[in-house]
Amino acid sequence: MQNKKQVLESCNLTQEQLDSHWMAYTGNREFKKNPRIIVSAEGKYYTDAEGRKIFDGLSGLWTCGAGHSRPEIIEAVSKQMKELDYSPSFQFGHPKSFELAHRITQFMPEGLNRVLYTNSGSDAVESALKVARAYWRKKGHGSKTRLIGRVKGYHGVNWGGISVGGIGANKAIFGQMMEADHLQHTMLPQNRFSKGMPEEGADLLSELEEMVILHDASNIAAVIVEPMAGSAGVIPPPVGYLNRLREVCTKNNILLIFDEVITAFGRVGSNTGSEEFGVVPDIITIAKQVTNGVVPLGATIVKQEIYDTFMDAGGPEYVLELPHGYTYSAHPLACAAGLATLDILDNEQLIPRVKSMSPYFEDRLHSLKGIQYVHDIRNYGFAGALTIEASPGEPLLRPFQIAMKCWEKGFYVRYGGDTIQIGLPFTVEKEEIDSLINALGESINELD
Repeated sequence: MQNKKQVLESCNLTQEQLDSHWMAYTGNREFKKNPRIIVSAEGKYYTDAEGRKIFDGLSGLWTCGAGHSRPEIIEAVSKQMKELDYSPSFQFGHPKSFELAHRITQFMPEGLNRVLYTNSGSDAVESALKVARAYWRKKGHGSKTRLIGRVKGYHGVNWGGISVGGIGANKAIFGQMMEADHLQHTMLPQNRFSKGMPEEGADLLSELEEMVILHDASNIAAVIVEPMAGSAGVIPPPVGYLNRLREVCTKNNILLIFDEVITAFGRVGSNTGSEEFGVVPDIITIAKQVTNGVVPLGATIVKQEIYDTFMDAGGPEYVLELPHGYTYSAHPLACAAGLATLDILDNEQLIPRVKSMSPYFEDRLHSLKGIQYVHDIRNYGFAGALTIEASPGEPLLRPFQIAMKCWEKGFYVRYGGDTIQIGLPFTVEKEEIDSLINALGESINELD
């Protein structure tokens, strides 16, 4: 392995340049001592500053399921840049924003057919929470403001998202949040090493019914959950859990929001988690895979009735109905990337491929059961995670060590909290799954 000086020289970077960047979700002190620089990507592999090929075991950040440097996306974005590089997102439109919106609705469950563009998954969640509150005010129920999330839920990093989110480390440093309640997570001891959806846990939704009694439904705007939690370590829903959640929300006139920033567009083997698990929410948030990670884009998709409520109460036609949006909403380059990406998913049948290949990934991932420090294994579709037993006094150390050992072996996996996370590219081959799992097992066994 090259030392830091050699890495910087190969990238034509100075120490001052390295120090200038306050990196996101990164241990900056450690990284600046041992920089891991990616210089290019193609297909399922990155190339680092040393010229090594690194298998992309997380599809970027759950973003690049179709693989890197796809010619179709490059061509679409390049053509769009020459034709229309930027268009104002307020009061004016451009053709591809409408084309992509309609295309997105074709991937959504029936009835979710109005697309509000954002810049990211975090923005999509923020938009969903604002829409939910504003919707009830438009309906004459202004007291319906309370939001309910879930412990271990991740909904991005904006103020509303971390408030309804349930990962303590993401919020403790920032002080007082928006007021929100949190349902219990579904990682039960009896569900350890479950393959796919665990059997136990649907009864936990009685807690939501208790919250309704406590606050009264007239004060609750929405419940937001990930159909399959991702960033907390791949937590599939228990059998019947989402169905019961839908029933409780419907019964009590509470909007149900699915955060599908990770699950939408193929990760669980269907177009959406809603489709895969057979439960239709009122609002869905998306990002990541919609552009294959090439250009930032998110969206909040709502049911027709929600959209109509804003239109019907909008006043004169020239007045905006929702005072919300972003400078880069529906950016032309992002829309071009989105259209090309969704075409690739369809033309190459990548989503059905995830479905057909998932059992093999499941078997190989669970073959790691029984080796040292592996406390739990969870999976669904092309997402998987290991919970790693804590090192005495340093609960976050072992996942970091495992991920670094994998990197040295030529495999990128994600470490976060007490977990190692995997998000396979949709084009992965069985031999590559074998190599990844073998490297992961070796890395764990190499720990002291």
